[in-house]
Amino acid sequence: MHNRLIYLDHAATTPLDPRVLEAMLPFLSGMSGNASSIHQVGRAALQALDDAREQVALVLGCQPKEIVFTSGGSESINLALKGVAMALRAQGKNHLISSTIEHHAVLHALDYLVEYEGFTVTLLPVDRNGRVNPADLSAAIRPETALVSVMYANNETGVIQPITELAAICRERGVLFHTDAVQAPGQLSLDVNALGVDLLSLTAHKFYGPQGVGLLYLRRGTPLVPQINGGAQERRRRAGTENVAGIVGLAKALTIAESERTTHASRLRALSERLIDGVLSRVPQSWLNGDRGSRLPSIVNLGFACIETESLLLLLDQRGICASSGSACTSGSLEPSHVLLAMGLSPEEANGSIRFSLGRQTTDEQIDIVLDLLPDLVAQLRTVTSCAK
Repeated sequence: MHNRLIYLDHAATTPLDPRVLEAMLPFLSGMSGNASSIHQVGRAALQALDDAREQVALVLGCQPKEIVFTSGGSESINLALKGVAMALRAQGKNHLISSTIEHHAVLHALDYLVEYEGFTVTLLPVDRNGRVNPADLSAAIRPETALVSVMYANNETGVIQPITELAAICRERGVLFHTDAVQAPGQLSLDVNALGVDLLSLTAHKFYGPQGVGLLYLRRGTPLVPQINGGAQERRRRAGTENVAGIVGLAKALTIAESERTTHASRLRALSERLIDGVLSRVPQSWLNGDRGSRLPSIVNLGFACIETESLLLLLDQRGICASSGSACTSGSLEPSHVLLAMGLSPEEANGSIRFSLGRQTTDEQIDIVLDLLPDLVAQLRTVTSCAK
């Protein structure tokens, strides 16, 4: 048995890159001023924020003033959805569109807007491969539609959505478009103009940055009602003293992720294909969830007949292998994945699926260890199930 931890849950969170920590340390170990203060320490903090904003803007292909720093992905998503919806309500725009496979940060924000603010919501279906049909979006848009939000790549299956095409439909119809791009950095282009999006959400801890800091790209001229009131920070779009160290770390991590994107994605693609081929050939009654050709190279969601996900994850954990059942935000839930159910899987199939998400430290040797152990673990669990053959 191997004696090292094999971490295959990078879609939940990634380890802090030492280069990012080095960039953050001056603001963690010394005097980190308040960027709103006019003295020299405050001015130094403000300069660090300005530099970070410019670094982020270079990666996204936007203007620095279009970047709003937040506490993470969930806040960025809530600010986008609630902020735009409330800003456009006065114009009679009370309808929102999203998809059935979104992260709960999107779905629960929409639930709030329906229950407490009187909006209506249309959730677009996905096909068996987990992709939204652009024709469905076109048919769902109404004169009162304020905003469409469809994720760039799914956090459970890695399936990439046709964002450019969806955004183009919205632009032609005069509807704003937001994308949850949390899983995309380091694997997909984040050029907001090429994508055609009006709003885009990111969080640093998904691309080897610190936890507790994120951003919202907000295209110039996009109406937005702030969701946190107080000071004039972030051009009055998000009040609260800025997390200078975290923001510096986010900018450094995003810059690194973009600079290494091509080689990183290529390496992960080879590893994930090795994992998929190995599992499908060695484990009977197994399958890949989601489109194999249009997915993030880091995420592999596999299903196994006649097992329960939790039992397999515990056996893997006992052997030093960290995987998950899907979104880390719902890992405590016993309900089957809403993403997999939306793709047409039965509750039993969804409850027999696990997510391996690879990262910078993942090696060929680690994949081989998983492939050596997994068939026996699945067979062991199947011996106690009534449907085992």
